[in-house]
Amino acid sequence: MTSFEQTIRSEVTCRGVGLHSGAPVKLRILPAPADTGIVFRRVDLDGFCVEAVSRNVAKVSYATSLMKKGVLISTTEHLLSALIGCGVDNAIVELDNLEVPLLDGSAQPFIDMVAEAGLKRQRKKRIYLRILKPVEVHDGEKFIGVYPNPVFPDHAPAGENGYSVSYTINFPHPLIGLSRFEVDLSNGSYIREIAPARTFGFLRDESTLRNMGLIRGVTEENCVVLTDDGVANPPLRFPDEFVRHKVLDLIGDLALLGRRIVGRVSAHFAGHAMHTALVAKLLRDHSAWEPATLENSGRMLESAAAAEYRLSMSTAD
Repeated sequence: MTSFEQTIRSEVTCRGVGLHSGAPVKLRILPAPADTGIVFRRVDLDGFCVEAVSRNVAKVSYATSLMKKGVLISTTEHLLSALIGCGVDNAIVELDNLEVPLLDGSAQPFIDMVAEAGLKRQRKKRIYLRILKPVEVHDGEKFIGVYPNPVFPDHAPAGENGYSVSYTINFPHPLIGLSRFEVDLSNGSYIREIAPARTFGFLRDESTLRNMGLIRGVTEENCVVLTDDGVANPPLRFPDEFVRHKVLDLIGDLALLGRRIVGRVSAHFAGHAMHTALVAKLLRDHSAWEPATLENSGRMLESAAAAEYRLSMSTAD
């Protein structure tokens, strides 16, 4: 938690292939002015820009993709998760193809890039979205919700200003089964406990997905491959790496709020579609949150700048 917005100090570059397209791509992250947010720029399409915000969400079946005026930015969640996790508010992300590179299948390479670039504090106060009441999305036994921090009295609260996430998954596999993970994101634990967790998939589904035009960039170097009774490419980075990666994805999808939240998020058998549905529902309900800045004491307050942000959100509708 910090009082001011941040960007990176210098540009950094990587190359890789897209998870689903398999296409080679060069990615460059550049510093951006305060209040820019995260903006993707397609340098292969005359520098066309697509903002990483809810209104630009396009496809969310096997990844979260953005689209603006027909220009696609695919599989954004790992990079957005990393930027949230290490405190970057403003950055320009340049791509020379349609999909963010998969790299090793986790957020760790992007964390390393930000560490190489360094962080730069900016003069603008960071505005948080403090959750005031529960907002939920349900689909049968699946659900996802966001809550004010005190809503779970049976758990140790993350603190008045905290941001915590819990996730439950259930896969009929001996290494997964019913698995739950909870993390407090206000104390730097993202980098230690979430960022290294890799995407995963089942070997038995490979042919079907490839025939659908998906996972063309997947290899044993960038994905945990599950056989019927184990892992084809051990070792795991965590015994519960699978649910930790779901948390990673969720944090990236919640970045599409455009602001960090102060509250608790709980997901149960959810996925990208439900993550982004929660983002859209929360932004529509202005009574569910308030914009707030952070004082030096760590206490939240609704400042003049935050009140101005609330007004801008209202007029944007």
